[in-house]
Formats: sequence, C-alpha cells, structure tokens
Amino acid sequence: MWLYLVVLLGLWNLLRLFRERQVVSHLQDKHVFITGCDSGFGNLLARQLDRRGMRVLAACLTESGAEELRSKTSDRLETVILDVTKTESVVAAIQWVKERVGNRGLWGLVNNAGISTPSGPNEWLTKQDFAKVLDVNLLGMIEVTLSMLPLVRKARGRVVNVSSVMGRVSFFGGGYCIAKHGVEAFSDSLRRELSYFGVKVAIIEPGGFKTCVTSSDRLSSSVKMVWDQASSEVKEVYGEKFLSSYLSVINLLDQNCSEDLSLVTDCMEHALTSCHPRTRYSAGWDAKLLFLPVSYLPTFLVDVVVYWTSTKPDKAL
Repeated sequence: MWLYLVVLLGLWNLLRLFRERQVVSHLQDKHVFITGCDSGFGNLLARQLDRRGMRVLAACLTESGAEELRSKTSDRLETVILDVTKTESVVAAIQWVKERVGNRGLWGLVNNAGISTPSGPNEWLTKQDFAKVLDVNLLGMIEVTLSMLPLVRKARGRVVNVSSVMGRVSFFGGGYCIAKHGVEAFSDSLRRELSYFGVKVAIIEPGGFKTCVTSSDRLSSSVKMVWDQASSEVKEVYGEKFLSSYLSVINLLDQNCSEDLSLVTDCMEHALTSCHPRTRYSAGWDAKLLFLPVSYLPTFLVDVVVYWTSTKPDKAL
C-alpha cells in the first residue's frame, strides 16, 4: 500500500516538474510592467527580465531611482515615475503603458511597490498611521491593477502580486500585515474572476529578505516615532523596558534576513514566463519551513507560543 502511494507521489512530482518547466513562447515580444523598481525586488526583477530579453516597463517613485536602473540595463527597458497613492499618477502611467504596448496588450503586471512603516504595537498607532501603509500596499495596488486589467486581458497575460508571509500570520501591529492579508484576498477573488479570460494571477509570499521594507534602522526609527506620539497612559502601561525589548528584536532583522533577493525574483520570473505558473510562491526557507506551517496551526496554539515567547508590557496581568 505504502509503495503505491510513494510511486504515485513520485509520478505526481515528475508531472508537476515537467509542467512547470514549460516556458511561454516569444518572450522577447512581451511587455511587463513592474511597480516599485527603485530598489529591492522590483529593481532586481527589472534587470533580470531585461537580461532575458523581455520588454520591461519599470515604474519608479523617484527620478534618481529610474536613472540608476536605466544605467544598469539595456535600451529595451523604459521607466516611468509612479506614485501608486495618487490617482493622477496612476492615470498618467496607464496612458504611458498603452502607448508602448499598443494592440498587443500587457503580458505581465507585477505589483511590487510597498512600505512597512509606520509600524509598532497597534495601540501606539493612529488611524493615519494605518492609512499610510494601506494606501500604498493595498489600495494603490488595487487601483493600478484595475486600471491595467483591460490591457492584461487583451494579452491573456499575468498579474503577479507581492504579498508576504505576514499575509498568512500577523506577528506585529500596524497596517503592513493587514494590507498583505488584503492582497491575498484580492488576489484570490481576482484569479477566479479572470480565469474566464485566460488571465493567471499569482501571489508571491516572501519570508525575511534584506530590503528597504525590512531595514532595521528604518523600522526602529518608526517605532521610536510612534512611541513618542503615544499617550502618557499607553507609555505607562507598556513601559520603557517593553520599548527596549521591542527595538532589540527589530535590530536582529539585519542578521536574520536573507541577502539573496533572487530567491524572490526567480519566483516572480517563473510566474511570468511559465506556461503553468503556481497560484502561490513561498520564497525563502523561513517561509517554507516556519511561517507556512505556522499558518496552518490552530490559532490558539500560535497565540500561546507568541504569548510565552514575547516580552510582556509592564502592566500585563
């Protein structure tokens, strides 16, 4: 009995491997629009796809980021300035893309732009702190996607949305985890709706990688800022010892995050170029061996582990 199961499992994996290695034809004729290309995953993916011969349309937040990217790539790659939180900027970018793709449509849309701050314990934050992150990571991504859908549908292309392992489990407060859970939900509904048109939607769920999003200096500065703006009651309840411990955990990110961003961009490239892309990609060993299994555990068990392993506020019961 077990032998049959092992054989079936082996055959299934061989079939899956064969399917996933089938590559879309005429990649050199296909346009891919990527947001957040100033640095990090977006920047590396743009250079990676450019080397593969694809026509990359890279959206950067700053002109300096766009100039630096152009200096490292071929003449095929083109850049545009885009702030995903501003409708007028999105509209201008859409028109710019239309002029370049013409009747061929847009093969790939990669929603990569994102921020992680302000962040911290929820009670330290204001509504505006949450809104700042949600505007970029969720609402901006949704507006770009909805605006690009006619072009993607015309090409029967791909939408690749960058989520996070924090889109499966929430280990800290603020808008980041909320936004990534929203990316997961939006992507699921979008994938099912667009399947009727031959459009595929993939979700990338990176673990810990060294980017601007995980910069310990940036995150520590943000936590100190929201602590300073917190009420005297909140400061009394949590205490300076809790703040110090919280910051020490953040400072460990530089040691624990992987520097190999290609583990993520390879997933993105596969989602764009494979005939049979996956629905979800878990990038990084921490995503595969820690966060993904934890997301399937009973909630009460995860709560207990977090409770007993984390620093308690001064006034905790």
